[in-house]
Amino acid sequence: MPLNPGAEPYTAEGDDLGVLVLHDFAGSPAAVKPWARHLANAGHTVATPRLPGHGTRWQDLNATTWQDWVQEAERSLDWLNRRCGALVVMGLSNGATIGLRLAERSSIPVAGIVAVNPVVHTERREQRALLSARRFIASVPRRANDIKRPGADEGGYDRIPLRAAHSLTLLWADVKTNIHRVQQPMLIYRSADDHVVEPSNTTWLLANAASDDVVEVMLENSFNVATLDNDAEEIFTGSLQFAERVAA
Repeated sequence: MPLNPGAEPYTAEGDDLGVLVLHDFAGSPAAVKPWARHLANAGHTVATPRLPGHGTRWQDLNATTWQDWVQEAERSLDWLNRRCGALVVMGLSNGATIGLRLAERSSIPVAGIVAVNPVVHTERREQRALLSARRFIASVPRRANDIKRPGADEGGYDRIPLRAAHSLTLLWADVKTNIHRVQQPMLIYRSADDHVVEPSNTTWLLANAASDDVVEVMLENSFNVATLDNDAEEIFTGSLQFAERVAA
């Protein structure tokens, strides 16, 4: 299946600091590739995988589960581990959720986590109702490109595959069950105006993770896909400084 523009995975070999950068559910590497390139341009080793079922057509995502996405992320983390002495995981929205899962359960040590609009639940009753209809309805329309800056494109699907979306909720549950395992330093970015992820997600994460080194930064001029939005440079600069600090 041909890839959509910008959906190709990205890797760059650099120094002893390895950074895994993960895209969102129903998105593609296009949403985080400028972020990954910024880290690589600073001289670090970077991997941005294309998670299974993403970057092609929404039907392909319905044929995958959260375990598939985590396994692909783990493969990229292993690629970095064989080259680097310190590893930091960064992710956008559900990419951040997968990063948390790696920090909780991976056999490969993670030195720190950067989470941009992380998500571990939804408050939307209509979304929970739609998931119960996944056996009869394959997909529903999706709000893609929740980006304040005009013309930006995350390269995501315009529909939500419901079987995959249900599997995503199982990932959320798994991460929440094991959140006490997250003891690594965390840098969390939250958009003040996010039409996808509710603020209660960050509130829950701050209250339940075991890390005693946590910084929350509010993004005042971005929507959900903040890595392509008006505050992107703040994310790029801050996450680079964070990664270099925790690696040291």
